[in-house]
Amino acid sequence: MPTFRVPVSPVVLDWAVQRSGVPLDDIHHKFPDLDAWRQGARQPTFNQLEKLAHTTHTPFGTFFLSTPPVDDVPIPDFRTMANAGVSTPSPNLLETIFICQQRQEWYREHALISGAEPLGFIGSANIRESVPETAQRIREQLRFSSADRRQDSTWADALRRLIDSAEDAGILVMVSGIVGNNTHRGLDPDEFRGFALSDSLAPVIFINGADTKAAQIFTLVHEVAHLWIGQTALSDVSLDRTGGNETELWCNKVAAEVLVPLDSLRAEHRKRIDVEELDRLAKLYKVSTLVVLKRIYDTGSLPWDAYQAAYQEELRRVLRLLSRKDSSGGNYYYTQPLRVSRRFARAVISDASTGRTLHRDAFRLLGTRKYETFVNLGKEVGVA
Repeated sequence: MPTFRVPVSPVVLDWAVQRSGVPLDDIHHKFPDLDAWRQGARQPTFNQLEKLAHTTHTPFGTFFLSTPPVDDVPIPDFRTMANAGVSTPSPNLLETIFICQQRQEWYREHALISGAEPLGFIGSANIRESVPETAQRIREQLRFSSADRRQDSTWADALRRLIDSAEDAGILVMVSGIVGNNTHRGLDPDEFRGFALSDSLAPVIFINGADTKAAQIFTLVHEVAHLWIGQTALSDVSLDRTGGNETELWCNKVAAEVLVPLDSLRAEHRKRIDVEELDRLAKLYKVSTLVVLKRIYDTGSLPWDAYQAAYQEELRRVLRLLSRKDSSGGNYYYTQPLRVSRRFARAVISDASTGRTLHRDAFRLLGTRKYETFVNLGKEVGVA
């Protein structure tokens, strides 16, 4: 029986390989004939093409195009890298956004059927409003004052309490460092920190769980600020930007004021910017030392050039510390509800138990495959 081979445009092959982010040596190891395919000397078999699509996270049908498609981020993109726009999204980012949009669509329908009332804080502000006043309203809504945080012994404790408060307010908060449940597809904080999908019934905030706990706290509050103005947005939450989108800068200012109020910092700061003082203030407010530095600059006690120099030096120190970070995994039944939102998981499991949602669909939405896992997740989120 003859082998069926598929003619594939070399430019599409090059695009798929480059876009995937998978090291070229790894792809060559799996597909020794890759160079021959790219040069048009040979053609892959149907099965080889299916495997290549899986390896490069490329939709299979794309390989039948003569030219590569243009990948557009499906939500407003406010990311910057060194104050320049980011043009090409990775498959990991795109798939993560699509997964969250599917969950949001399901939850919105669930909320409508359940007779839920629109959330009053969604779209309740605009970027012309006072930053301190908006920050105070958010702080009160999230029950996340400086005094509250002093009771939290670690950044992880503060983050967990912040997530719970946001979910109690009606926001679906999803925190994950991987695509879906695929531990081999990690999310890169250098590509994005988080995003918000605004909706009056089903607002979603996704936080890149591969980031530090301190960074996740800031990102979560930043994305809440986007919801406050009713805006869907993809963010990298850059603290050293000097320009860019006016809305993104405003959300940064609001998040900084929520977490480190200037009046409080002026009273607490010992007028030094050494490592010991930065660490002390970071622990006090449960933020990163980089946020502390930015807020010291905001008080007017640090010139711009001195701030930039101190920021770059502190960034290098933080990156050295991160390089020693333990990347071991955690308990599935603890992390999975955080990945999909505990509020979302409770709704899906409750709906499935009444028969309104098929178990097949519930498994897909929650990223589970076995009924036993589904039941145990229900127990974890308080649904018998």
